[in-house]
Amino acid sequence: MTISGSFTDQAAPLLAANPATLSLSLRFGQAAILVRTNSQALYDKLARYYADFPGDDSAPDIEVTAIECPPPVFDLPYATKEREPGKTKIKEEYVDYPDGRVVRKLLTGLVFCFGGGRNYAIGPCADNDNQVVNFINNRFIERVIRQGALLFHAAGVAEAGRGLVMSGFSGAGKSTLALRIMARGTDFVSNDRIMVRRDAGGLTMFGIPKMPRVNPGTVLFDDHLGGVMSEEERRRFSALPAAELWDLEHKYDAMIDDCYGPGRFRLHSAMAGLVILTWKRTADPMRTARVDLRQRRDLLPAFMKDVGLFFESDGPGQAGAAATPDDYLALLGDCPVLEISGGVDFEAAADACLAFLRQGK
Repeated sequence: MTISGSFTDQAAPLLAANPATLSLSLRFGQAAILVRTNSQALYDKLARYYADFPGDDSAPDIEVTAIECPPPVFDLPYATKEREPGKTKIKEEYVDYPDGRVVRKLLTGLVFCFGGGRNYAIGPCADNDNQVVNFINNRFIERVIRQGALLFHAAGVAEAGRGLVMSGFSGAGKSTLALRIMARGTDFVSNDRIMVRRDAGGLTMFGIPKMPRVNPGTVLFDDHLGGVMSEEERRRFSALPAAELWDLEHKYDAMIDDCYGPGRFRLHSAMAGLVILTWKRTADPMRTARVDLRQRRDLLPAFMKDVGLFFESDGPGQAGAAATPDDYLALLGDCPVLEISGGVDFEAAADACLAFLRQGK
């Protein structure tokens, strides 16, 4: 639903009452980003989270203002965002203006207003800094998509300038596999979202500065991640059956520089291949096979990703950059694709992914 007026009519009084005097400069690849806020607590959290992506004095390509205040109450005719496949909760509602969109998070009360280069996060930002991080990253995702990329639900690693995109349906273990491969010396490109664009030299993959969110089972079986969990939690989770560990909703942010050392985060790389995880938690042996996506269109939903509510509409009633299966097939062309099926075996899969990545070097 599109209503008259401007989304800034809602945000302006709160912006005026809460001057954002703190500024954090960031750089995501070629994009300069400036975040303004009135909250020292939020500033400190964002500076820590984005420590590997310091900015400079360049004019910003993206500006985000985050205002710390109680959850704003806007009298708007919100529409409810449909629940995503596999999700149990409705998390967002939204309303469109001719010049932008307002999105309200139902669980936290945070409100995001954006359009025409104006991007505002308003509400309890410091207590929900992960949602502010996602908002900042989404502004970058939109920028890259508008430069000709398609969005993938995937993680990514790279070695010597060659990158691997790893996809799979929700819960397949993309992030866990990426970290197992990193333990063998590769760099990290992205967690959960990858943008892929075809340039003159071939496919280029772009990541976002989003730290991997891992469950207790992943932490317990990876020595690099030991520091993200307290000793008390380690004892408690170690007592649980392995099957229960993987289904826990409890998540940890694995800070790449803390766990693997500085300089291991790369936000873009040439794309050398695509891995699709279709395995299951069974006693079957893991299997790998090269596949042709034109003959296996059933695999496309494993990595296709809708741009969602945080992509600015191109106009009233327009969805923005909706992409079709044929768009993804045309983009990927003859990109090598490896399906990993059978039973879950992260060590064997990491070995297979590295061998796949290094082919043709």
